[in-house]
Amino acid sequence: MHILVTNDDGIQAPGLLALAQSMRQLGEVTVFAPDRNWSASGHVKTLDRPMRVHEVQLADGTPGFASDGAPSDCVALPLLGLTKPVDVVVSGINPNANISHDVTYSGTVTAAMEAVISGVFGVAVSLNSPEGFKGALDYSTAASVAMRIVRKVLQDGLPKGILLNINVPYIQESELKGLLITRQGLRVYRDVLDERLDPRGRPYYWIGGEVPTGVPEDGTDFGALTAGYVSITPLQLDLTAYQVMDDLKTWKWE
Repeated sequence: MHILVTNDDGIQAPGLLALAQSMRQLGEVTVFAPDRNWSASGHVKTLDRPMRVHEVQLADGTPGFASDGAPSDCVALPLLGLTKPVDVVVSGINPNANISHDVTYSGTVTAAMEAVISGVFGVAVSLNSPEGFKGALDYSTAASVAMRIVRKVLQDGLPKGILLNINVPYIQESELKGLLITRQGLRVYRDVLDERLDPRGRPYYWIGGEVPTGVPEDGTDFGALTAGYVSITPLQLDLTAYQVMDDLKTWKWE
C-alpha cells in the first residue's frame, strides 16, 4: 500500500509530520508537500512556469519531497509519475478546521480533490484548534483518527468522484464522543476591509477581521465539532445544482 501525504502549510509543518507518522502504520508513505505555506490558496494548478522539486529531511529524520508548486501540484506531480503509483492521498493535518464554505478556499481539501480527479482516493484532515492557542499543538488525536479512517477507506473504498473531509475536535482521543457522517454547515465569516497607506501615500488593503465561526446545527460539520464528535463529510466533485436545472430550462432566453 502506497500512501501520499501532503498539506498546504509547508513541508516542515508539524501536522504533516504527525500525519505521515500515523500513515506509516498502514503502508509505505511518501511525503510530498509545498516548500512554503499555501493556506487558503484554493485549487491551484501551475501551468505557466516550470516547478522544482528537491528532497528534504523531516524533523524525525525521514525523507520528504518539497516543491515550489501549490498543494494540488504536490499531488499532481507524483500521480503523473514522479513516484510509484499511489493508492490514497491524505492531506493535512491542517491546524484549523475546514468546514462549510472553507472547502473552496482550503489547499488542504483541494489537494484531496486533485487526487479524486486523477481517480485516486482522497482524504483531507483538519484539527479544530482553539482560537488564539499559544504553543505547540497536539496533533495526536487527529493523527490517530486519520489512521482509522484511511484504513477503512483502503479496506472498503470510496465511490468515484467522492473525497472525505475530516475535522477533529481539539480534545484527547478518549474524550471524543464518536465519529459522525455530516453535511456542510453554515460558516459565519467576519471579514473586514482594512485600508492603509504606504510610505508614499498610496493605498493598500488587507482582508482582516475576527476568526470565522459557524452555526452549530445537528447533522453539520460545525455542529459535530461543537458537540465533541469527529466530522466526516463526503464531498463530491460534481457541483451541478440538479434541483434547479428543470426551473432554469423554463427560462425564456431573449
